[in-house]
Amino acid sequence: MRTIETQPLATSLIQSLRNIGYRPQTAIADLIDNSLDAGATEVYLNFEYNEGNGIISICDNGCGMDEASLQNAMTIGSKDPRLARKENELGRYGMGLKTASFSLGKMLSVLTMKNGEISQRSWNLDHVSEVNAWELHLQVPEELKGFQQQLKGESGTIVIINELDRFCRFGEEKVIKLTSFNSKVRKIQRYLEMVYHVLLENGLVITINDRKLIPWNPFLEGNERRYEGESQIIRYNGKRIRVTPFVLPHPSTFNKQDYEEAAGTKGWRDQQGFYIYREQRLVNFGEWFNLFPKDVASQLVRIKVEFGNDSDIDWKIDIKKSFVAVPDEIKDKLREIAKHYRQISQNMMIQRGSIGKQEAKIKGSLNTWEIRDTERGSSYILNRTHPMLEKLLNDLDTSTRKLLNSYLKFVEIGSPNNLLDTSQMVKNDGKDIDDTLKKLIISYGEMAKESPNPPVIDRLAEVISMTTGFEAASVKSIKNILLKGVSY
Repeated sequence: MRTIETQPLATSLIQSLRNIGYRPQTAIADLIDNSLDAGATEVYLNFEYNEGNGIISICDNGCGMDEASLQNAMTIGSKDPRLARKENELGRYGMGLKTASFSLGKMLSVLTMKNGEISQRSWNLDHVSEVNAWELHLQVPEELKGFQQQLKGESGTIVIINELDRFCRFGEEKVIKLTSFNSKVRKIQRYLEMVYHVLLENGLVITINDRKLIPWNPFLEGNERRYEGESQIIRYNGKRIRVTPFVLPHPSTFNKQDYEEAAGTKGWRDQQGFYIYREQRLVNFGEWFNLFPKDVASQLVRIKVEFGNDSDIDWKIDIKKSFVAVPDEIKDKLREIAKHYRQISQNMMIQRGSIGKQEAKIKGSLNTWEIRDTERGSSYILNRTHPMLEKLLNDLDTSTRKLLNSYLKFVEIGSPNNLLDTSQMVKNDGKDIDDTLKKLIISYGEMAKESPNPPVIDRLAEVISMTTGFEAASVKSIKNILLKGVSY
């Protein structure tokens, strides 16, 4: 079959590559990944505002590159993503250096040293667009050659990105203000402290403008009140996935500063969920992947999921290394694990206790609500052993006590948390209506019967059906319960 070689238009493709979807923090992380793959133990980032004509530089003490290696690294798509990667290697597509840099600015320059020999290359996207060709400059611009002095010893690499049109709006009428620039840098810092926390804890050094990053551990390593569940190994396509659940302490155990620190970049509620680690590097966090909704009661749960780069295809790791898709075959297992620890979190949020005290119910507890587990799931009930409620009920006569208990049942059924469970709102024929609900219907019917103007039974059944908490019962089933339990 005849073929013809077709080259993509440089002007068009380069703009597409700039819009893959990086955020500044994910772009910087992708560049750091390259340093780590080069064996770097120290990475120094600098962000210079320079009145909006800023420069971002990333310098490392890795193995550096010779001329041939640098040429390959600066070539678009220099790696086949299907090939096996070395253990602990973070790269996958051979695109990160270029696409991450292009998402920030229009010029990418690299100075690298291997065995004391300097090599250099530079991309100028304005030039690529002008000539509509993939013309790579063999030298960096003259004004950037001074960065070479930052390379120490016999090896290392420095990546320089300038003309920051995406990061600083360089070239536009109004560049971003210094306060906005600094805010972006702080956001990047917090992101990196989380994403690389395992490696930082193990000795990796990363600095931003000479400030050393402090690892932020989402599982509050060292906090004696946190609960670490048993690690489980899931096997998928012959590869191991390690799952370790954590339940954080109740917010009331923190002082204000520690509470805010533990909240993370998204805040307590949105930080809950799975934390996906690839080669000890966090790639996705704070998601339930549509297995559960996010709710306040489950905000203490953070579940660590770890796998190697040999599972990239299984998890559909993207170029930015910030998106994953959970394989369908393991979703049920993850759901099962998460469901158990979400329940523990819900108990803790209601009882304000520690894990070890979950099973011990204290007589006279001052908690006003408790969680009740049934075959249909969990619901919130009032704590009937509360000393104030016990005193009140003991002081009432039998008739008034019965009326108050009925009212409290209505309060329980109509609590906002119980109403969020839409599965309880599906109408049924009465066969599955539990005894508690039946007793309340009868109690309500008896009270209505004794009123000065008692409603007819059809109207009463309809009113009860529309009452908050009785959505699961049909009008017909309510009428049958009233006919059997109340004398009309």
